[in-house]
Amino acid sequence: MTADILAPTPGGSTDTTPPVLSTPRDALAAADRVAAAISPGSAERERADAVLIPQLRLVAEAGLLGISVPAEHGGPGLPASTVVEVLRRLSRADGAVGQLLLAHYVIAHNIAGLGDRQPAPRIFADLLAGAQLGNATAERGTAHALDRRTTVTRRDGDWVANGTKYYATGALGAAWIAVSARIADRDSGDTATLFVRPDPPGVTLDLDEWSAFGQRGTRSGRVTLRDVTVPADLVIDEGPPPHPVDAPPSVAGAFDQALHAAIDIGIARAALEDGAEFVRTRSRPWKEALDAGIDRADEEPHIVRRFGELTARLYVLEALLARGTALIDEALAAPEMTRDAAAEASLTVAAAKALAQQDGVEIAGGIFELAGTSATDGAVNLDRHWRNVRVHSLHDPARWKYVHLGNHTLHGTRPPRLGLVY
Repeated sequence: MTADILAPTPGGSTDTTPPVLSTPRDALAAADRVAAAISPGSAERERADAVLIPQLRLVAEAGLLGISVPAEHGGPGLPASTVVEVLRRLSRADGAVGQLLLAHYVIAHNIAGLGDRQPAPRIFADLLAGAQLGNATAERGTAHALDRRTTVTRRDGDWVANGTKYYATGALGAAWIAVSARIADRDSGDTATLFVRPDPPGVTLDLDEWSAFGQRGTRSGRVTLRDVTVPADLVIDEGPPPHPVDAPPSVAGAFDQALHAAIDIGIARAALEDGAEFVRTRSRPWKEALDAGIDRADEEPHIVRRFGELTARLYVLEALLARGTALIDEALAAPEMTRDAAAEASLTVAAAKALAQQDGVEIAGGIFELAGTSATDGAVNLDRHWRNVRVHSLHDPARWKYVHLGNHTLHGTRPPRLGLVY
C-alpha cells in the first residue's frame, strides 16, 4: 500500500479547518451526520474491499478527531462518555470505521496526562486540524500479547527504533503512528511510545497483509521500522510498566475497553436493525404460520419473541456501557482519583465488554435463524456483521474479565493494572 493514500492530506490534516465541537450534543449530532453518510454504502464497501480513506476524511472534516483534546490545548475536552458514544454510533454505521478510530482516542487520552510537555502540544494541534492517530503496538510471535520485541535506543540526542508490528489498526489514514517499544539499553523493562509519520525512511506499511474474515476494512496489517530516527520531543519515556497492584489508580484501561465494547455493541445494533429490516421486507412466513392465518414473517409470534429477546440483550449492553463510561467520567472529574473509583469503573466496563463479546456475537448470528436462507446471499452481505463482531470481539479474552469480577464480588479484590481491565 502506497503512502499517498495513508493520510487525508500530505500535512496530516483536512483541506479546511474542522469545527471545534464544544458540547457533547454537538459531537453526537456530528457523529449522527457522519454515520448517516457512511452507513448506506457499508455492505458494498466491505464486499469490494474498499479503502476507507473517504469515510475517515468525513470524520475528520466533521471535527470528531478533536473532541477529546483538552481545553488547555485549545480543544473542547469532552468527557470520555461522549467519546465512547461517538464511537458506538460510528461503529453502528460501519464497524471498520469505528475500529480505525479507536487507537486515535486511546492515544489522545493517554498523552493528555503530559500536560504542556511535548509531544502533547504538537500532536493536539494536529488533531484540531483534522489529523488522525494510529497505532503500532502489538506484535506477533511474542510470549504474550503485551510482550514487546521492538526496541528503541538513544543515539546522538535522538532515538532510533527497530522492529515489526502487527494489528496496526488506525495506521490507515493516520498522520501520526504511535509505536510502543522496549528501551534496549535498560534492564528494567522500561518502555517508550514513539510518534512517527507513516512515510519517512525506514517505515514500511504493509496494511494489506490483514487477512482476517472480519473487520477487513481496518487493514490492520504490518508496520516495519528499520533504523527509524525519532526526535526526542516525539518520544515518551514511560519507564517500567505499571505494577499490577501498587501503581497509581487510573481509568486509562477502562476507557480503552469501553471503546472496544462500543464497537461490538454498535455492530450488534446494526445487525439487529438490518436483520429486522430484512425480515420485514424480504423473509417469507413458514407454512404453518400461513395455515394459522399469518401471512407475514415479521408477524410470526416466534420471530417476534426472538427479536424481543435479542433486543433486550442489546438494551442491557448499551445501558451497562453507559453506566461504565459515566463512572469513568466521575473518576476523572474527582479532585483526586481513588483506587475504589477506578476499580468500580474498570469492573463495570469489563462486564460490558465481556457481555458484548458474548451477546454481540449471538445477536449478529441469531438474526439468520429468523431471516431465513435468503439472508445468507452474498449480495446481501448481512453476514458481515457476524464476521466483524466475531473478529473484533477476540481482541482480549472475556474469561479473565469474569475472573476479576468474581474475585471482586467474593473477596473485594481490585482488578490488576494490566491496561485491559484496570
